[in-house]
Amino acid sequence: MQKLFIDYTPEDEVVLEGEQARHIAKSLRMKTGEMLTVTDGKGEDFGCRIEEITKDTVRLKVCYKQASDSEPTCRVTVYQGVPKGSKFEDVVQKCTELGAAKFVPTLTKRCISRPDEKSAKKKSERYRKIALEAAQQSGRGVVPEVGEMVSLKQALSRDKSDLKIVFYEGGGEGLKSIIKKDTETVSVYIGPEGGFEKDEVDEIVKSGGVCATLGERILRTQTAPVAAVTAIMLLTDNLE
Repeated sequence: MQKLFIDYTPEDEVVLEGEQARHIAKSLRMKTGEMLTVTDGKGEDFGCRIEEITKDTVRLKVCYKQASDSEPTCRVTVYQGVPKGSKFEDVVQKCTELGAAKFVPTLTKRCISRPDEKSAKKKSERYRKIALEAAQQSGRGVVPEVGEMVSLKQALSRDKSDLKIVFYEGGGEGLKSIIKKDTETVSVYIGPEGGFEKDEVDEIVKSGGVCATLGERILRTQTAPVAAVTAIMLLTDNLE
């Protein structure tokens, strides 16, 4: 069933306007009487019936409410070394679909892309839009958060996850020995195109992190987080 996010918790009625209304009426060509789901982004889904479609609005009647069953039991935060071009957009889109809860663009020593404050803010707006679209497409119950760009030191000082994992081409433990089925919060640290420097890996480990491997092959910076989130979801029974 089609799902849309709204920024409030509905009671008896929902009125969609602007881009959302046009999407329902023109792109999806939905008709009165058809059902769709809206979510408040807090884990609650509302089953709605289309009551009226006008030129600019779509009016829905709330028929039932239920907790979203699409959210994973494990909350994964991706600390991604800032990559070049649109690679971070790919990370946000694919990892949102897989169930990641938060993304934090992280500046490391080998980052080539170093946007200024104005550019970083503009990029963040773009990332949030991509997260919203991916969450709607994949039927998520929440829209993942996209944090502000931070240094690795700042990332580590703010990271409250129970488990921190840094993926390093120099080797490490296999995820099967690190992730348990009941693991609730995980942070994954992914290097930029050139990877992490050894002292950065040591810094993460010193702060309580575990060095891990994603196999014998060296993955691209935009591939590694997708592989990591997929593996974590599988090992916590969130791909069943």
